[in-house]
Amino acid sequence: MISKNQIKHIRQLEIKKYRQREGLFVAEGPKVVGDLMKAGYSPKELYAVEDFQGAVHTIQTVSQDELCKISFLQHPQQVLGVFRIPSQDSKLPSPDGRLSLALDGIQDPGNLGTIIRIADWFGISTIYCSEDTADAWNPKVVQATMGSIARVNIVYTSLQEIIQQASVPVYGTLLDGNDIYQQPLSKEGIIVMGNEGNGISPEIRQMITRKLLIPSFHQGDTAESLNVAIATAITCSEFRRREYK
Repeated sequence: MISKNQIKHIRQLEIKKYRQREGLFVAEGPKVVGDLMKAGYSPKELYAVEDFQGAVHTIQTVSQDELCKISFLQHPQQVLGVFRIPSQDSKLPSPDGRLSLALDGIQDPGNLGTIIRIADWFGISTIYCSEDTADAWNPKVVQATMGSIARVNIVYTSLQEIIQQASVPVYGTLLDGNDIYQQPLSKEGIIVMGNEGNGISPEIRQMITRKLLIPSFHQGDTAESLNVAIATAITCSEFRRREYK
């Protein structure tokens, strides 16, 4: 039986300050929990209903009603794990020699989670996040990644510093950019994606060396813009497609 203190402890991890204080995050469902464990994340706590199978760590068995009390999902998925947030090395990974993403003020947890999943799909191992980007260890973000957060390195830092130190092209999707399908794209570089409402901040915009535009193919009135996660997927896909031309 799960205690009231355990329930309170887990529910508090929905709030960023408690996650930061405890150094813990919550993941739910066989897919997400399983991918984290395969990647070497060892659960500090693991709660599962009696018929759950597949975990090798010590499990505290809970009823479906108890799982509902600790779950952040509308429909709990058999298992919930509490994991330690990986520590961020003081020496930041260099963006040189590879393709990376830089997120400038992404606010929506669903968008961030989807972008992490996109990075995983397209083999982008590092995402640099500005300090005002949503917390990647938010339960909504973790769930939206569908396990990809186990395979992508999320780094919170000053984007200005990362870009200044880089010796690779810095790409950004902007309304005054050049058609992405008509521009040369390199195998290495930093792709900057901006805030949902305001786009790339003025400070970072000045540092972009190659401005890109995803053109609309609809004649006449059309959508004002693309969702940032969709724009990220289109951009990453075009970069990777060029490698096989």
